[in-house]
Amino acid sequence: MEEFKLKSKNWILAALLVCLLGFPAFSQTPEQEVEAVIRSLFDGMRQKDATKVADAFSPEGLMQTVQQKPEGTTVGSNAVADFVKRIAGTPEGTTLDERILSYHIRVDGHMASAWTPYKFYVNDTFSHCGVNSFQLVKMASGWKIVYIIDTRRKEPCEA
Repeated sequence: MEEFKLKSKNWILAALLVCLLGFPAFSQTPEQEVEAVIRSLFDGMRQKDATKVADAFSPEGLMQTVQQKPEGTTVGSNAVADFVKRIAGTPEGTTLDERILSYHIRVDGHMASAWTPYKFYVNDTFSHCGVNSFQLVKMASGWKIVYIIDTRRKEPCEA
């Protein structure tokens, strides 16, 4: 009986060790963590969840858009707080859906860059397309967007 208890304890310890060693296989790479932040931003936008949207950004986050005008190209700026308010104030029955076509992510230590072509829909109707360029920093609370600049056009759009 004593030998059975010893074998049982050894078996349990071996099983625990295998489980503990297996956990790193479930951890995300930095690239996956960055992608998760961007996905969370757009999930929050679709859900009109201001907290989820705000949580994707650092408090100092900046937003800009490249604007094509007859007099030339300009860059428009937008405060993250204003963007969050607009998302929260999206009228009932209106869905804003930015569909990311692909993720091109590069990470160096605590800094990351993501290039994400997209198509934007309002209530399932195509509005515009373009590319987002994100800059993220890994802070104590995780990866946060510190800067985003995007382009917007009707066509051509990537497939």
